[in-house]
Amino acid sequence: MVTPTEIRVSKDRKLLTVSFGAESFALPAEMLRVLSPSAEVQGHSPEQRVTVGGKRDVTISRIEPTGNYAIRITFDDGHDTGIFTWSYLSTLGREREARWNGYLAELTEKGLQREPR
Repeated sequence: MVTPTEIRVSKDRKLLTVSFGAESFALPAEMLRVLSPSAEVQGHSPEQRVTVGGKRDVTISRIEPTGNYAIRITFDDGHDTGIFTWSYLSTLGREREARWNGYLAELTEKGLQREPR
């Protein structure tokens, strides 16, 4: 398990930067929110996974350490049940473009939008 050397939230609270030594990932709050590892979003099986729309303007309210392996992110919409492990954050960083494009395709397929209602 690789532990981050730095975790930083931008001043506008819309970007989380996670560094693993020389490797650094800038992860938008919207992406973290809609790809949250929580059961509320991921479900308990692939069939239960929920596509979350309307989160373009979401921000990070708080970050709390969870043991030596993760952080819990609280978003300004009240969502706070996702435990983001170091491994998951690293995966999101490395696969950012593919995962984001997959999310955008799901929104289109389901007739959802990024903008809040």
